[in-house]
Amino acid sequence: MPHRYHPRHTALAILALLAAITLTALYMRSCREERELASMSIVASTGIDITPAEIRSIEAIGQWEFLAIACEEMVDTIRERTLQRDDRLVRIYTGTLRIGLDMSECEEGWLLAHGDTVSATLPRLRLLSERFIDEARTRSFYESGTWDASAREAMYAKAAHQMRRRALTTDNMRAARENARQQFTALFRTFGFRHVELRFR
Repeated sequence: MPHRYHPRHTALAILALLAAITLTALYMRSCREERELASMSIVASTGIDITPAEIRSIEAIGQWEFLAIACEEMVDTIRERTLQRDDRLVRIYTGTLRIGLDMSECEEGWLLAHGDTVSATLPRLRLLSERFIDEARTRSFYESGTWDASAREAMYAKAAHQMRRRALTTDNMRAARENARQQFTALFRTFGFRHVELRFR
């Protein structure tokens, strides 16, 4: 006697088949995603951006001192007299000469970044101020006779010249340049650069 299928049994069979197909599809999709994830690799960018705002903040530092040299000079002048004792003026000048650079003198494009390297072309190192003598500490060591303002100005100029010659030596400029390299390297390392290339104009 032939077996009859009940409609309810047929519906259950179809549902079971659909469930099996769905589970199989989900499993295959899961396996495919796992293979795709396994083939993926993480690539870290080594490029470091330095923004125009950060460049302007560096330029806004203004004058940057890298070496200060304290000097003291004794200057004397004598004015000869025919029948009287010669007039003499001896003065002691004290000052501090500061060697550095002025960031406002940076040229356009002075800072370039590529990868993890930054290249900077900096202004030349120089004496930051010509008014380095502390006039409040200038004193007369010996004075005879009467001296006008022009004589004192000439002595001031002579003292300033001697201080420049004493302070702006090759060794001092080399020391200032080395200090500048260390400080700029430390600055750019804070931005994340591993390699810092510096050149002074």
